[in-house]
Amino acid sequence: MENNLFKSGVLLFALGSMSCISLWAQGTVEDYNRAYALREKYNAKHVLYAGVVPHWVDQTSAFWYVRQTEKGKEYVKVDAASKKRTALFDQQKMAAALTEKAGREINAYNLPLQNCRLNISLDTLRFQLDGKFWAYSIKNNRLLDEGAIPPRGKERHWMEVDDEKEGRPVTSPDGKWTAFIKNDNVYVREVAKGKEKQLSQDGTLSNYYSSYIQWSPDSKSVVSCRIRPVEKRYVYYVESSPADQAQPKLHKQEYAKPGDELRFKVPCIFEVESGRRLIPSTELFSHQYELSGPMWNADSKAITFEYNERGHKVYRVLEMSAVDGSVRTLIEEKEEKYVNYPRIYRNYLSDGKRIIWSSERDNYNHLYLYDRATGKPLNQITKGEWYVRGVQHVDEANEVIYFSANGMKKGEDPYLIHYYKINFDGSNLVELTPEEGMHQCWYSSDYKYLVDVYSKVDQAPIAVLRDAKNGKIRMQLDKADISALLANGWKAPEVFSAKGRDGKTDMWGVIYRPSNFDPSKKYPVIEYIYSGPGDQYVPKTFSSYNWWMTSLAELGFIVVQVDGMTTSFRSKEFEEVCYKNLKDAGLPDHIAWIKAAAQKYPYMDIDRVGIFGCSAGGQESTGAVLFHPEFYKAAYSACGCHDNRMDKIWWNELWMGYPVDESYSACSNVDNAHLLSRPLMLVVGELDDNVDPASTMQVANALIKANKDFELVVIPGAHHTMGEDFGEHKRYDFFVRHLMGITPPSWDKVKTGK
Repeated sequence: MENNLFKSGVLLFALGSMSCISLWAQGTVEDYNRAYALREKYNAKHVLYAGVVPHWVDQTSAFWYVRQTEKGKEYVKVDAASKKRTALFDQQKMAAALTEKAGREINAYNLPLQNCRLNISLDTLRFQLDGKFWAYSIKNNRLLDEGAIPPRGKERHWMEVDDEKEGRPVTSPDGKWTAFIKNDNVYVREVAKGKEKQLSQDGTLSNYYSSYIQWSPDSKSVVSCRIRPVEKRYVYYVESSPADQAQPKLHKQEYAKPGDELRFKVPCIFEVESGRRLIPSTELFSHQYELSGPMWNADSKAITFEYNERGHKVYRVLEMSAVDGSVRTLIEEKEEKYVNYPRIYRNYLSDGKRIIWSSERDNYNHLYLYDRATGKPLNQITKGEWYVRGVQHVDEANEVIYFSANGMKKGEDPYLIHYYKINFDGSNLVELTPEEGMHQCWYSSDYKYLVDVYSKVDQAPIAVLRDAKNGKIRMQLDKADISALLANGWKAPEVFSAKGRDGKTDMWGVIYRPSNFDPSKKYPVIEYIYSGPGDQYVPKTFSSYNWWMTSLAELGFIVVQVDGMTTSFRSKEFEEVCYKNLKDAGLPDHIAWIKAAAQKYPYMDIDRVGIFGCSAGGQESTGAVLFHPEFYKAAYSACGCHDNRMDKIWWNELWMGYPVDESYSACSNVDNAHLLSRPLMLVVGELDDNVDPASTMQVANALIKANKDFELVVIPGAHHTMGEDFGEHKRYDFFVRHLMGITPPSWDKVKTGK
């Protein structure tokens, strides 16, 4: 009955919409062709003098970068001290030399150089091309073939845990000893005599010593962690259509999930001469999620390591004495919900007496200076209702920190990043990048100068050279020219802010409109969602073409994206809405924001709102139609982590907590699949090595058991994907069908450019 009513509702909606469609058709073959054509019309190649990425040459005041000009790519060199810009080399001569050596025609203004490095004398450029290393003498126009690039070894997949069994022997600072692992135990060997000495006796297959051995600075002791391993979890994938054979292939991937048992590590110190062994009490690190590798203090009297407690409510910096094996806490972060450990910045200063540490303990991410002897903060370095985003440099000699932050400048988008410097004691805060915009900076090796590139979604990039002492502009490098883009009909998205669910806090997002936008028409609204958490996701920098939103809007939609609560960099409180509550996804804020936009712009039809996303966005888009069907009328969900019990351990235990409890079920799209009352398209890559494809298949299974109508698209050979080209076309059709109420054009009539 429910399903029939749903279908009837769709039919009535479609019939009711026919009168509008006949007046101003949307989703036509012309719209599709124009949408696909925008990839070329709005291509970044139509933006000149943008994309500046400086490459500073160490120990010099010089840098080089590539300019995008009418002719093509130009390689230029700048001397920051003299403020002079010259050609890095003669590109015609380089092209001629490359053409001769490579045996093919090389265009002087499209040089295919990779991984370029300029030497300190500024006269030799090294690069990679056609699988070889090359050296080009700029002064003499000589091109030297320096041999083939060796094949890359197999790289460890990011989900694989390092077993710490493959480390090489480690030589002591005085060169007299090497330390190594044999038969799961720690050994040393005298370099002069070759005599071996066994330091540990208790290493076994099930409790072995790490090969990542650290020597004390005085060469008298070593430290190695004893590791108790666990049985690993694996995810299996069937590659249905491999390129090299007819039969499918089975793939296996290490993949720990929430609640899985984790290994246990204990740092042990061994005195080489006496053979004395120090094994600490594990009281302060007994419930491990992770234990960092130990580091020796400069005086060889202690080691320092970091402890991340399972559940992430406690994070400690610990110090173990090399005299008696006692362990004490230097720094402790303790939170009711979670310590955002991936965000912690630490710098153990070379004086051995102080630590620079970041913390969200006052609701914002700030820097603190700690006394190592007492384990207490000397002072808070940065303070205020704003967010430290990164530390670029710590000048210990002058006790100055160079950092970036957002939210400090009132009256502008709080996510825009600016660069600053400040003294260790919190005095003399200097803003280095005052212009409104999203800034990205690169410093010279001596931190006298910085190159600053800044833009906004509606402002093309500007690149300048600044004095790092005060931020004053020394010279303008490039200002992007978008005249060709504008001639092709490009219009910037709109930055829009409105109050969220609390009626007080501004939420910031963007609005994309079709190039033929007519305010007298009514447009369905589609939200692109990725709410993380863990980051901020609405674009803040200039882009000529947004892959997810630009062409979709061209079909006749208003496409939006917004950062609501659960996302990062506003405040700890703002983000923590996500805790044990990932189904929230900031959606109440998004809904309030879209309603506010529609109040300002009546052409936004909020009776026809769709939503799509991938990964966490896949979970969130499905959650939108499950938990907010009164607002979201259709969802396209790709590679979603639909049940947090099925997804990677580090992501989900941070936001959903440990142990696994009923909140996981409450947030599960699988357990709530029976709530579906709106059109849903699920998309998954059969080889997704980020989110277990079973997450999507289990939603599908639950929907089938609940007698729910939905669409399932499996992309053979695909990994973690929004759906690739096939899925993109399916997404276009899905929203045209369900939000416009019309049948999409036949695929053979659409010019996709493929």
